[in-house]
Amino acid sequence: MARDGSLLAYVLTRILLAVPMLLILLTAVFIILRILPGDPVLALWGGRTPPQSAIDSARQQLGLDQPVIVQYFTYLRNIFTGNFGLSIGELYRGQSVWNQIAIRFPATVEIAIGGMTVATLVGIPLGVLAGSNRDKPVDLAVRLFGTIIWVIPIFWLGLVLQLVFGVWLQWLPANGRWSGADAPCAVPSSCPFRTGMYTVDSLLEGNLGHFVNAVAHLVLPSATLGLVLSGFFAKTVRANMLRTISADFTEAARARGIPRRAIVYRHAFKNALVPVVTVLGLQFAILFAGAVLTEKTFSIEGIGILLLNSVTSKDMTMIQGVVVFYATVIVVISLVIDVLGAMIDPRIRL
Repeated sequence: MARDGSLLAYVLTRILLAVPMLLILLTAVFIILRILPGDPVLALWGGRTPPQSAIDSARQQLGLDQPVIVQYFTYLRNIFTGNFGLSIGELYRGQSVWNQIAIRFPATVEIAIGGMTVATLVGIPLGVLAGSNRDKPVDLAVRLFGTIIWVIPIFWLGLVLQLVFGVWLQWLPANGRWSGADAPCAVPSSCPFRTGMYTVDSLLEGNLGHFVNAVAHLVLPSATLGLVLSGFFAKTVRANMLRTISADFTEAARARGIPRRAIVYRHAFKNALVPVVTVLGLQFAILFAGAVLTEKTFSIEGIGILLLNSVTSKDMTMIQGVVVFYATVIVVISLVIDVLGAMIDPRIRL
């Protein structure tokens, strides 16, 4: 469909390919949750053994007494109509799965965006610096940094940052999203609408103090995620810089007497950025998974904490809803990255 190089044709092709990808992910979630050990019905009684009649009644209400194929199509119908069901675990029993996801997802988005910002600001300049100074001390230092920071456990780095900047120096809050009584946009009349992201809501509210409060709580978790990912970014940018610096068009620019700085930033870096954008987008999707440990470390009530609590209480409907939501987000982000890559580099459409 996209052989003519049309951007519209390419976008339509990617959308059509995203549908079976999403269907495969949803099917995998359905199968895995049903082959895992443990009975989700028994979770309704917190591990106690209920009467058999109560178990049978619960299975009927949850639709678990139906054949697997019927459960599968019911599951797909509910997912595509936005009906994620009600929680059956002890912590969130009876609450709407979708409402819990919607309430907590903004916190995860803030951490992911903050982490991506830190990773980009740290990783890309280091990668450019290393790639333009191959085998020099600065290159070796960046490569060593990238290797070490990439293998550091997220929770360990988070604890170290909490200890140093939150406890010893007391420069930043050590945990949570907010300090004080009223969160941004707590009064509906103060905001045109509420996003759930405290940084955005404080700007909509026009309250600089609230904004500083929200950003201060976001610094340490964002730094934790971003620093770990910056090592991967630095090594990726370095590899692409080495490839473009030795390319023919770069040699031609050097032969014309163009200054080295201009060759590095106008020619090599610009062309190295195309594959990097794709990698950045995919890593942004993966950040949502990495945010699980970060949220736990910093006691942030995001979607990661929701998933961990649901696993602990064997809340099958909540686990299913959160994992499906994660999968959908990753598919959508991948689609957006494909489209952006095609807009930057027309060769991708061919």
